[in-house]
Amino acid sequence: MAVNPPLVSIIMAVKDTAPYLHDCINSIINQTYQNWELIAVNDHSTDATPEILAAFAKADPRIRVFHSDIPKLIPTLQRGYREVKGTLINRMDSDDKMPDYKIQVLVDEWHKHGKGHVIAGGTEHFVDEGEVGDGFLRYERWLNEVARTSTHYQQIYKECVIPSHCWLLHKEDLDAVGAFDPIIYPEDYDLCFRMYRHGLKIIGIDYILHHWRDRSNRISRTWDEYKDNRYFDLKMRFFYEIDRDYSRPLVLWGAGRNGKDMAKILQSYKDTFHWVSNNQKQIGKDIYGVRMQSFKDIPSIKNSQILIVVSSPDGKKEIQALLDTWGKKPISDYWFFA
Repeated sequence: MAVNPPLVSIIMAVKDTAPYLHDCINSIINQTYQNWELIAVNDHSTDATPEILAAFAKADPRIRVFHSDIPKLIPTLQRGYREVKGTLINRMDSDDKMPDYKIQVLVDEWHKHGKGHVIAGGTEHFVDEGEVGDGFLRYERWLNEVARTSTHYQQIYKECVIPSHCWLLHKEDLDAVGAFDPIIYPEDYDLCFRMYRHGLKIIGIDYILHHWRDRSNRISRTWDEYKDNRYFDLKMRFFYEIDRDYSRPLVLWGAGRNGKDMAKILQSYKDTFHWVSNNQKQIGKDIYGVRMQSFKDIPSIKNSQILIVVSSPDGKKEIQALLDTWGKKPISDYWFFA
């Protein structure tokens, strides 16, 4: 630990989370690492949120409260980011809780690596009543395995590899990737891709760093921007910007709903591709003007880049086993998109 511990700026957009705010902010106050500031930005709340924030700010000068000029999450984050004084940046969600060691663990790990690195850990869902949804639990298990194995960029096209609240990096690095500037949702996934594009190295750590509240009215369930949670348009924009090598043949593997939607996107980029399937009934047929091939043809398509959009867990395992047999390498050769 450094002799002069850096100031950590925690940015938190807040909208109508009065029932959860006391637990949330107290979990920040109770951090073992105490050199932090909380930048809480009220996004046009209609409940007791502003009064609760004001009371906390009055009691603790490390808590500063602002009000967003423009409604919605990203403008609110932008408003908060303009106010930070710290050199290390973290983000918090106003209905969640931090384990008391969170900031200490993040800062200690960051000091081992320094600028150019993002420290990322795991998360754990909870509910006040009932049980956490199966989908969130599957996502949680996957996120924690990604953090444990530091395979963020290998798996970045599957789903958002770092939750919005589970990272720490230097302000200069966040500035370099555009911070909260793009008005693109989901904003956390877009940020992960910008880190990837800029070449920041993600250091995964095997710690649960965040307690993530599962509730029926969270924005991931209610906002139009999150309804189609495959985010194919976002993924493909970055794929063509970062990873597509036009000197290599492209293969699309999968012809279910996801595969058909992906084929349309590839055609919108005016790209040509081999389309392969495991379904014998599809092989030899033309779909969207592309002749379907067997997946067994892949080894004969030399030096290919493969996009895999098979959603079945068993299907993914079988495909991974085949890719391993064929000597394919992740990042340069293939990506799972579902």
